[in-house]
Amino acid sequence: MKLDPHDLIASLGGDAAVAAMSHEERADALEHYMFRATVAGKVPSVAEVEAQITTRPSRRGVGNLFVSHSGNMKVLPEMPENPALADFFKLRFQTTSNHVLQSANLAMKNGMSEEIILACLLHDTVQELIKVDHGWWAAMLYEPYVSEKVAFAIRYHQALRFYEDKDAGYGYPDVYRRMFGYDYKPEPYIEAAYQMVRKHKWYMEPRMVTVNDLYAFEPGVNPELEQFTDIIGRHFKQPKEGLGYDNSPVAHIWRSIARPDMPL
Repeated sequence: MKLDPHDLIASLGGDAAVAAMSHEERADALEHYMFRATVAGKVPSVAEVEAQITTRPSRRGVGNLFVSHSGNMKVLPEMPENPALADFFKLRFQTTSNHVLQSANLAMKNGMSEEIILACLLHDTVQELIKVDHGWWAAMLYEPYVSEKVAFAIRYHQALRFYEDKDAGYGYPDVYRRMFGYDYKPEPYIEAAYQMVRKHKWYMEPRMVTVNDLYAFEPGVNPELEQFTDIIGRHFKQPKEGLGYDNSPVAHIWRSIARPDMPL
């Protein structure tokens, strides 16, 4: 059978959960995964995926910070007084950081522009808060601090993921057939977004995020954020008050990520 690293890592609770495992635990988990995949055999339909909703303790669209995949929640480290983007990467983006760092690293190796590299570095981090429509959520989160082109690439990478462009090097992911159902058709708003972006002058920006996103789930690959310090410095407008405290229209979203244990 063909192993999908993305599906495997997601099934184990994300990058942070995999990183915490011993080599023996990872080997056992891999064996277990391949056994389940072999037994399960067929890819589910949309109806079968929907029927699984009532079998789960949480909804699939909930953010990583709000769900524990192994025991009770752990106390999060405190954020500094004026948090910068690097602080969120180190202290809050723990489940998504390895993937987006791999994605940005791959984009850099592939000779992408600094704006595409930055978009790859940021594109999935909002999934710590919410997974539903994460492209739109992520673009909103970063819009006050990045260029219009970077925000565009982040926003529409989500819609483009559902549509192949083999000339650009992007095929429909097998994991999506298992995640959404083999007969899934994107909602009209996603189709409309794709049709608009396909004709847009910046089409290749979000498309290159999808290309460098798809293959960025390699076990044992651990790029460091410091590799992108200069790019962040040139293209990310860090507020002196700290993210979440600069009175921007999205400050509350940053505070929500920083303080997910607040009941109100």
